[in-house]
Amino acid sequence: MTITSASNERLKEIRKLTQRRRWRDRSGRFIAEGEDLLAAADAAGWRPVERYCAAGSGLVGVEVDPALLAATSGLGSGTRALAVYEQRWAPAATGPLCVYLHGVHDPGNVGAILRSAQAFGASSVAIGPETADPFGPKAVRASMGALFAVALAQAPDLAGLPGTTVALAAGQGRALHELPLTDVTLLIGAERAGLPPEVLEAADEIARIPIRNHSLNAAMAATVALYEATRMAR
Repeated sequence: MTITSASNERLKEIRKLTQRRRWRDRSGRFIAEGEDLLAAADAAGWRPVERYCAAGSGLVGVEVDPALLAATSGLGSGTRALAVYEQRWAPAATGPLCVYLHGVHDPGNVGAILRSAQAFGASSVAIGPETADPFGPKAVRASMGALFAVALAQAPDLAGLPGTTVALAAGQGRALHELPLTDVTLLIGAERAGLPPEVLEAADEIARIPIRNHSLNAAMAATVALYEATRMAR
């Protein structure tokens, strides 16, 4: 049977999951939208709790009136397919290459960092305080499926992070390429403010990426650092 009412309880649940982090935290679930993301989840062995598709699309799932499904989207654009998944958190961050995010507020940057972490073979990404929800719609979309392939851990502080902790800070510390990066956790801070003083003080090393302007955004800085770490490993 096709869902044709905006007041349908299942659609209400989807809207809550797309719009409210608190609801995602409480339920332990999240939404992924788009055929490519659902295919990435399938390939990584994630089984959806529920799958929905636009009526008449020929896709697998509970059929929904296309206009209703588009209106339910958390990305502000139409979608032909979406699915509900259970969140997965690793018990702890693992190495030899880990990325720790502290105060990265932009969900697009969080998702892009997940994508870079997968590309460069990071073992895990640790989500620190004041960081955007990696299971929010924009972060999930920006990860381009990496969310389903990279281990995610919650880390309230630096205790327990694997290897040497290397804090990236604009204009501070040694140049990144001067440090041994064979077993490290890269610490990435907020887009403008960077890492807070207490995190810099607790880190084993402080490093800078030699650039001509003031700074890179969080996702670009993480990508450069991940590339350098894997280049050294090779």
